[in-house]
Amino acid sequence: MATISQLNIYPIKSCAGIGLDQARVFAHGLEYDRHWMLVDADGRFVTQRTMPRMALIRPELLGDELVVHAPGRTPFHTPLDASALRDADRIEVTVWRSTLAALDAGADAAQWFSGFLGAPVRLVRFDPAAQRIANRDWTGDTIAPLRFADGYPLLVIGQASLDDLNARLAQRNVDPIQMNRFRPNLVVSGIEAYEEDYIDTLRIATAAGALTLRIVKPCTRCPIPTIDQSSGAPDPRWPHEPTDTMSAYRADARMDGQLTFGQNAVITEGAGNALAVGCDAAFELRFED
Repeated sequence: MATISQLNIYPIKSCAGIGLDQARVFAHGLEYDRHWMLVDADGRFVTQRTMPRMALIRPELLGDELVVHAPGRTPFHTPLDASALRDADRIEVTVWRSTLAALDAGADAAQWFSGFLGAPVRLVRFDPAAQRIANRDWTGDTIAPLRFADGYPLLVIGQASLDDLNARLAQRNVDPIQMNRFRPNLVVSGIEAYEEDYIDTLRIATAAGALTLRIVKPCTRCPIPTIDQSSGAPDPRWPHEPTDTMSAYRADARMDGQLTFGQNAVITEGAGNALAVGCDAAFELRFED
């Protein structure tokens, strides 16, 4: 039997994650996952792809606030409840192909994040009145709402897949890497390496009933996995790992040869349930002609 061995949220897109013992799951993903985002002067999202120091920005859920920490900075506080920003300015922001209105977290937030990153950025909060939907080419009949995630509500990775990658890195005399390089929401133990590539549905037993996820699309990989999340920069000894190692075996024909690691998922049953580390998970494999 497979089990959920990690639950992670990333409240501010592309900043550090938070490991949780349990989290509520909604149609748009885990509670508070990617509800905030940094944007540039044009309203376009920014990530570790261009600002790797974002890895050092560490959010914390504390009471009714999101408290944000960064080296050398006094912690910044912003409310968890989007309704606290109901009088905030709404600005147009862009996430990949999506353009929507978002709530501006204000001048103090802009100053705090710009000061740490050394570039002008603003913090925005997803407006619950806005609509953003995952690509129906992949989700089919399932209409999956999103917050600021790249494209889908959840990212699932098997622990054995990382273990296999680290074994391959060791053969190249490269130090092992942590799962946080790949930024999953759910880590599943008890399945074989890369078995998540072939899972159709994942049915998780929660205290409130079954939670069913459908795997819809492989996760293609940009340079972010080369960034050490503890230093906010690639390791100078192996600045292109694990990409170099993955290029030998993770090119995915379904994605035009792009490297993939992990699978995107949508919620098809049990939205609103609380999911906990240690929950059992049964899965059905996908058999294609």
